[in-house]
Amino acid sequence: QLQLVESGGGLVQPGGSLKLSCRGLTETWGYYAIAWFRRAPGKEREGVSCISSSSDSSVHTSSVKGRFTISRDNTKNTAYLQMDSLTPEDTAVYYCARKSVHYCGDSFRPNEYSSWGQGTQVTVSS
Repeated sequence: QLQLVESGGGLVQPGGSLKLSCRGLTETWGYYAIAWFRRAPGKEREGVSCISSSSDSSVHTSSVKGRFTISRDNTKNTAYLQMDSLTPEDTAVYYCARKSVHYCGDSFRPNEYSSWGQGTQVTVSS
């Protein structure tokens, strides 16, 4: 059963910005940490950013620090990923995922996430 729906992907030029959204379809969405992962062509799935249930903490993988911002609005059951200064290396399918606990921790282990969206394509190209 689909519980997360991503949107906001598209084609953008290098140096541009995109904002992804992840909407939760269950009542318990606000209890759990939410993360964004991505899978680039020919590469392994990679954890990008995570935000705790109450937004009091977030973590980012090193390659996006200072460029990506994760946020959430629990009143709207929605999480966001603001992506700035995009490069072709950011091209990937981006997935949001709901963790089984309220905190992010210090690493991205896919098996700790119980629900996944279907993904949204982000392409950075001139």
